Amino acid sequence: MSETSETEHECVDGPYYLENVSLQEDSEDDYQYEEIIPDAEKSLVEGEEDFDAIVRAMQDASSTTDDTESRVGSTAKQTFSHLPEVVNNFLCNFLVRRGLSKTMDCFQVEWHEIGQKDLLKTQLVELVPDAYTHNQLLEKELKDVLSERNNYIQAAFKASETLVKLKKERDFHRLQYQRVAEEKNRLVDCMKRLKQHYASYKPALKQLNDRYQEALKQRMMIGLERDKAFRQTHSLAATLCDAHTSSTSRAANRDTGLPHASQIQSKPEMLKNRRIALNDDHDKDPTKSTAQNHPDDSEFLVSSRVNPYLPRIKALTALETKTSDFHLTNSIKAHTLPISFLALHPHKFILASSSDDQLWKLWGMPVGEMVMTGEGHTDWLSGCSFHPNGGSLATTSGDTTVRIWDFSQGRCTLTLEGHSHVTWGCSFHSCGDFVVSCSMDNTAKIWDLQSERCRDTLRGHVDSVNSVSFLPYSNTLLTCSADKTLSLWDTRVSLCAQTLYGHRHSCNHATFNALGDTVASCDSFGVVKLWDVRKVATLVTVDTGPHSSNQVAFSPSGRMLAIASNDCSVQMVELASSLVSSLQGHDDTVQSVTFDHRGEYLLSAASDGTIFVWS
Repeated sequence: MSETSETEHECVDGPYYLENVSLQEDSEDDYQYEEIIPDAEKSLVEGEEDFDAIVRAMQDASSTTDDTESRVGSTAKQTFSHLPEVVNNFLCNFLVRRGLSKTMDCFQVEWHEIGQKDLLKTQLVELVPDAYTHNQLLEKELKDVLSERNNYIQAAFKASETLVKLKKERDFHRLQYQRVAEEKNRLVDCMKRLKQHYASYKPALKQLNDRYQEALKQRMMIGLERDKAFRQTHSLAATLCDAHTSSTSRAANRDTGLPHASQIQSKPEMLKNRRIALNDDHDKDPTKSTAQNHPDDSEFLVSSRVNPYLPRIKALTALETKTSDFHLTNSIKAHTLPISFLALHPHKFILASSSDDQLWKLWGMPVGEMVMTGEGHTDWLSGCSFHPNGGSLATTSGDTTVRIWDFSQGRCTLTLEGHSHVTWGCSFHSCGDFVVSCSMDNTAKIWDLQSERCRDTLRGHVDSVNSVSFLPYSNTLLTCSADKTLSLWDTRVSLCAQTLYGHRHSCNHATFNALGDTVASCDSFGVVKLWDVRKVATLVTVDTGPHSSNQVAFSPSGRMLAIASNDCSVQMVELASSLVSSLQGHDDTVQSVTFDHRGEYLLSAASDGTIFVWS
């Protein structure tokens, strides 16, 4: 303690500092010291919030139980249990707030020194006024309120900006709604007017349809009567000629026994008389073709002919072939662009392929040796078909024409023009005198190869006709269309005999089986249907989708079905069990499939220009 007093005398003009303080363990000081936490000084520097905590501690330590408002409103002085510490803390906080750090250090030293000397008398220390404490609280509350007000102002400003933005968006959407509502009302009015306009045309359409049907019937009857009268006239003329020449020829040839020159017929006359005789034979058939406007027109043969390959087909039916037996044996890079169709020679294992590269090619199978190629179309080729005798090929193209190619001459011998849009496919009649083509112009046309003209146009579909196929050794023609229907036509009178409904999507291809009693068709969603031709009803429906099916082909035995699919595979269906399997290998869409004559090989063509041979 003596060292402290000496320091005080030496430093009269400057602040007082406590350099060394020694406390005895047996000190008789009865002052109760509280534990000082390490962060006490740090808490003092923090400002108003520490002061608020001290006030709350003082309130907890005080004996009063009144609330804050009653305590602030009261003017009486209160007694605090630890007044020295409260005054000390209050003064320290005051000095810290004023930035008097050196003064605070001196104060702490002197206060501590006075406390150690026991010179601090409680009764001499004035109490801290409650009004001042209350002012400090109010000052803090005021700062909090100002800060909160500033936050509210900023929030209100942001809310006003958002409100303006939302109002602009509301006005924009309101204008859009009004525009859409006006457009909707306008379209509704247009739809109503169109419905009324369509309803006004319904009676006229029905009347025109009735007239069309009546005109067809009249045309058929007039044609029959005209042909009958024409034959009767020729018969009477021949009878009169024979009667006139018989009397003169008998006298002239009575001695020689030779026929008269007028009795010797030339070859054209013999052919003409033969044609008349054929017409007499067909007189009993009321469905005979009536379009006999050209002397070179061919005649459709009777439909009662028997398929000569039925015994072979029945023999193949006995063979037990399964779809799992097929495996890839050969791959041929046939074209540089996608292959659209494959056609098999009627007697030999020769394959014809048509492609988008405007070429058709013949291939010797199963080796894959190219035999012949043809070029002449001005656009991509869509289909091909062999003549029944195998000596020529018909091709269809995007240039709307049908061309006939003669293998012996190695060139195109006939170009048939008449379609107004793309031709999709063609099929020869079993007699070889007729070829039928289908087109995107919603029609199919019957072409006579003798007179080289269109004999008739089959109208009935309301969308693109995608494929045509003749019933073997018959005059019945099968067509399928993008209008989701299939139609059976009698080509002799060019009338639709039956229409098959059942597909929900565009029909891409349809064909007969070898026996001719079942039709298979496929559509753009991979649905394959089998139809009973005699009952005109659906037999089986097989879903191979969701990818489109491009073509369907029966095996010669009629037990299996091959489908060219858009998922780069060939779908195989066993008709007895409806079991579906898949042949994988192509790298692009499979466009066409066909079997060989014995069902030992399956040929498939894809958009990558390759032909796969499965055996």
